[in-house]
Amino acid sequence: MRVMRTNVVQQVVDYIKKNIEDGVWPVGEKIPSENVLSRTLGVSRPSIRVAIQQFVGVGALQSFHGKGTFVRSSSLDAFPNNANSITSQDCKDMKKVLEFRRILETEGCRLAASNATPEMMQELELHLRNMIDNVGNAEVFVREDIRFHESIAKASGNHLLEKSLKEVFNETARTHATLNKVFGYKDGVYYHTAILDAIRKKKVRLASKLMYEHLQQAIERLEG
Repeated sequence: MRVMRTNVVQQVVDYIKKNIEDGVWPVGEKIPSENVLSRTLGVSRPSIRVAIQQFVGVGALQSFHGKGTFVRSSSLDAFPNNANSITSQDCKDMKKVLEFRRILETEGCRLAASNATPEMMQELELHLRNMIDNVGNAEVFVREDIRFHESIAKASGNHLLEKSLKEVFNETARTHATLNKVFGYKDGVYYHTAILDAIRKKKVRLASKLMYEHLQQAIERLEG
């Protein structure tokens, strides 16, 4: 099977969804690897990865490092309706994306500072450490940056906020490298370190303020 080039990710999503709904990939079974799916569908691995993450986000699939991705549930009722979901077209304007993130993540950071568990703190610390260790390696640095923000959304305890942010990150996957140029290594490490410290100390207002400043600075740089 080869998918059409128009809206590639959505067509990969439809392929995965059909295999789950039709029972081709039953619950508990490991789905084909990214490499196999890439060859089967004739699309890039990043497109496969973005599609898979959408299913991981709604709990239909679960990925295990070194083992692969498994079907966790055959119920796809929580899967976003195509007509109303956030699309790559919606996310073409990076300024609009950053404005959306500023609104969403400022409040999310406030909630995280109130609700973060020791386990979530360890997760945030891991992503920050990986960022620091990969200054100069844009691909890994940005990936850990995104995971840091996703972990804050998760720590907020609001699944709607978490899913919305994950959907935006999925749709902007191709432009993540550009984010490194907008945020920069130095400021990225500075703000993430400060935000983590504020969450750790449960300084709710400060955590929210720092997240706002972090994203606002990126918007101003983009405009300048």
